[in-house]
Amino acid sequence: MDVLINVFVGLHIIGIASLLGGFLTQMKAMGAGTARFTPAMLHGAVTMLVTGVALVGLNQADDQTVNNLKIGIKLAILVVILGLVYVKRDDEKIEKALFGAVGGLTVANIFIAVLWT
Repeated sequence: MDVLINVFVGLHIIGIASLLGGFLTQMKAMGAGTARFTPAMLHGAVTMLVTGVALVGLNQADDQTVNNLKIGIKLAILVVILGLVYVKRDDEKIEKALFGAVGGLTVANIFIAVLWT
């Protein structure tokens, strides 16, 4: 079971990298007002959602404790990110504040995962 959990953790990190990497590559465009949500950002958010739900299930099946409050907050943040990216995925330009919010929420989600013990 540990190997399967570790595989899903790796896939979850790849999703985070895709979402955050897509944001970081658009930072210069954000300054110019021409940033847009890339397909990599959408795919990263979906990957994070699927692997995160799988990780919760696998950890509970392995009789490990899961902090439901932490998971609930992370899930709520991810749903907001996914909703924004999905709705605005075809727009040619995204407002700076909206684009920055997605990046900020992504970073917040990472810090919640790492620092909340």
